Amino acid sequence: MIKLKSKRFFKSNSKVGSGAAAAEKSIVGSNNINSGEIKWELRPGDMLVQKRECDNINGREAIITLRVSTVSNWHDISIQPTSTFGELKMIMSMVTGLEPKEQRLLYRGKEREDYEHLHMVGVRDKDKVLLFQFPAIKERKLLAGTLQVIGGSAYRTISV
Repeated sequence: MIKLKSKRFFKSNSKVGSGAAAAEKSIVGSNNINSGEIKWELRPGDMLVQKRECDNINGREAIITLRVSTVSNWHDISIQPTSTFGELKMIMSMVTGLEPKEQRLLYRGKEREDYEHLHMVGVRDKDKVLLFQFPAIKERKLLAGTLQVIGGSAYRTISV
């Protein structure tokens, strides 16, 4: 983590303390969002950005809750905001029984790739994500199921 100090430009008031030195001390010493120290973090894609204060709670990352809706029901999933959609698919595979390669996740009307990070796309706490089964794989499963039924019954009729 890189720490840089920002400069504040303001009018000094001679009635407060000893002028600019007292004002600077109060700015740097404060623990609020407007402190003189900016915290930086390295995001995926080697992008250096200012660290968000709301993401950290007591030195660890916050957990967000997503509502993942399937065709017939929905699931509330707790996950870190820095996780990827691929990691979300892994969690959903344990809940729904669908393999990650069979899943399509849509957020804000767009299908998201496995490598995309939730926080980079804009996923927030209590947002809704849609889960669909990949149509080609669903069709293959149905076709394989009907072929097994047809093959099994045809075998029985021939052997009788």
